[in-house]
Amino acid sequence: MQATMQIFLARNNVQAGPYNLEQLNIMLASGEVLLDDLIWHEGLDQWQRLGNVTNNQTVYRPTHSGSPETNDSIINNVTVFPEDTNFTTKDDKSVSLDRLYGKPERSKNVKADMTTNRHQTPHNNVSLNKTALKKTVADNDKVIGDVVLAPIMSRVLATAIDWLLLIMAFLPLMLAMRNLGDIPTSFQSIDAALQYSATLSERIPKATQLMSNVMVFGLIALQLLFIILRGQSLGKIITGIRVVDQTHHRLPSFLRLVIIRTFLLSLIYVPLCTTWPILLLPLTIHYYMASKNPKNIGWHDKLAKTLVVKADSSQLVKKSKSE
Repeated sequence: MQATMQIFLARNNVQAGPYNLEQLNIMLASGEVLLDDLIWHEGLDQWQRLGNVTNNQTVYRPTHSGSPETNDSIINNVTVFPEDTNFTTKDDKSVSLDRLYGKPERSKNVKADMTTNRHQTPHNNVSLNKTALKKTVADNDKVIGDVVLAPIMSRVLATAIDWLLLIMAFLPLMLAMRNLGDIPTSFQSIDAALQYSATLSERIPKATQLMSNVMVFGLIALQLLFIILRGQSLGKIITGIRVVDQTHHRLPSFLRLVIIRTFLLSLIYVPLCTTWPILLLPLTIHYYMASKNPKNIGWHDKLAKTLVVKADSSQLVKKSKSE
């Protein structure tokens, strides 16, 4: 009796299978498998775009299924591909087998076999709709589901960049105040402090005040825009990290991302700006907690129920109601 054809599919650097012909056609009809996905089975000399072998139809009718000898379990037996095996894409650009799996490319005289990729391939039938990690995962990276947690030092650097940008925005005003001479560090009453502030405002050139206001409010508006649209402050954009929801690993809700993690934390930290040791204390506690937590969750994240991860474009896709 002829063995069942075993079909392997690939998308976004992830291989799935084996499937039989009936399963493939069901997934084609439902749209779970796309014509731009790649296909390989015994009888094909290389990976092919699925639409190329189905004549762009949503049903596959192979001309032959191979012999019983060649259709034995491909997982359990070594299946040697042709040398320098290539994947054919819809743009007719060739991508080597090693590159598809994110490995260093081997020389052309080294044959690729299915068993060399087993540790990176699913052993059971899996949905090709699962998102592949697009960021290179280092040996010391922590992976949670389909995201890579941001290193603690990247988060510290992002925070430092954000504070540095804020200081630079206030710099014209700070320089102008410095030129006015010594400024009292304490006042006898609130009225005295307000009166001095009014006097100070009159002494600082209007152009300097305008420049400082434009820089400060422009920076705040820009930061808020990127946080709402991308879950990233300017510091996080530079360091390549992003805030996501702890549950579905996509952009958090407006309440968690903007109200809690941005405005509420600002109300906590801004009054501490005048005293650096006091300001650094809650930040130090936050990052210490994150370094000891398996998911790098500090008190900021506990408050907003968020994670900080390496940024990936798939995290910007809105969560559907069915998920």
